Amino acid sequence: MGDSQTWTAAPSAAEHARSVLAASWSCAVTAEGGREELVGAHTVTEDGRVTLDVPEDSTLIAAAICAPRGEPSAVLEFADVAPVPVRSRIRTRLWIAGWFLPGDRRLELKATRVVLRRPSGAVVVDLDEFAAAEPDPLATAEARLLTHLADCHPDAVERLTRLVDPDTLHGVVRVQPLAVDRHGLTLRVERARAHGDVRLPFHAPADDVAQLTERMHALLTRASAASCPRALQRQRTDGDG
Repeated sequence: MGDSQTWTAAPSAAEHARSVLAASWSCAVTAEGGREELVGAHTVTEDGRVTLDVPEDSTLIAAAICAPRGEPSAVLEFADVAPVPVRSRIRTRLWIAGWFLPGDRRLELKATRVVLRRPSGAVVVDLDEFAAAEPDPLATAEARLLTHLADCHPDAVERLTRLVDPDTLHGVVRVQPLAVDRHGLTLRVERARAHGDVRLPFHAPADDVAQLTERMHALLTRASAASCPRALQRQRTDGDG
């Protein structure tokens, strides 16, 4: 796709929801028969429809058969967990409500409502936008990319803090990479009793890992040209003492 003229600095709610769905490996299902935790049991079509492979003795099958057709009777919950250890590791929650179309040990959810809850609040995602949206191209590689950055390049993470407003770094005790998508990198800034997130947008979207590497190098080049925040200078001095 390259550098798009319609690029924005953050994914839309529908794109974010589809990314959570694409990267999630497990989900919780609440239906009339109770609540079940499923691991590796769901698949997603190109238009965002979710199908569950469930055990023969699952209460979900009975709930699907007995529920009034066309009425919301089930909720799927997906938790987006930060791959790097940070405070409040659940970054986003995604709920998809609807009713099941029963099959032979396979249940397809006909969605009637999609809700995405981010730190900034909950948003109801338009169903047509959800169906038309595509997951972020880095969604399934994000965990590997962030853990590599945190574990192997902590010096690069520290250098990137030069792009952060110095006031945001007052009292900082740790900075970790929290999220990355085609539009930018998000850092989690932790203080003694609080934390916050800072987004560093790329100069252009990254449609694959190779482009992401270039975008990260561009951020680091900008950071190298900036002065080290005084908060980190003081922290370094205190630690040396």
